[in-house]
Amino acid sequence: MPRQTCPTCQRPLKVCYCSALVEIANRIEVLIIQHPLEQKHPFNTGRMAHLCLKNSELVVAESLSEAELAQLLKPKSALLYPSLSWLPEVEQMEPGTLQPEDLEQLVVIDATWRKSKKILHLHPALQQLPRISLAGEGGSNYQIRHSSLANSLSTLESIVITMQQLEPERDFKLMLRPFEKMIALQKANFEPEKSEDN
Repeated sequence: MPRQTCPTCQRPLKVCYCSALVEIANRIEVLIIQHPLEQKHPFNTGRMAHLCLKNSELVVAESLSEAELAQLLKPKSALLYPSLSWLPEVEQMEPGTLQPEDLEQLVVIDATWRKSKKILHLHPALQQLPRISLAGEGGSNYQIRHSSLANSLSTLESIVITMQQLEPERDFKLMLRPFEKMIALQKANFEPEKSEDN
């Protein structure tokens, strides 16, 4: 018999983290473009972030048409992504210096580094967005997945850090509660699973 899963977090019931979920009324919309492989991964922090953020949208797709992407993006959007050498030079946004009217949407790609690069290659419009990059933010607490890139953070951790800078009047660190519960439950019930993550 297939094991029962929670319809909200889509985790097996014995490792459901929903009792730790919070709801934050964020002003800036967070658009999460999630690779289909992440949707099926048990440690799906993109979905967790979506469940915690009242003003968010989760789109599962590797490829979107120009029309679909245009419909999703708002006029004042920025991409949360490192400034890597192969990306075009665009405006770099510093969260601490932005005014409320400067940004209405934060676009986040939820995928492994390899898959996130593919999503960007398939969507030139995303490459051309103003960019917010995290630097020197320390290590991740994401002990159940491992990344090939140094100082990598999970999707949820990246969103928490960025949104805390963009909207300091709200406590986005509360979103770490379900994250920490998921890690604790996984450690208590299963052997850690190693895989690449962003």
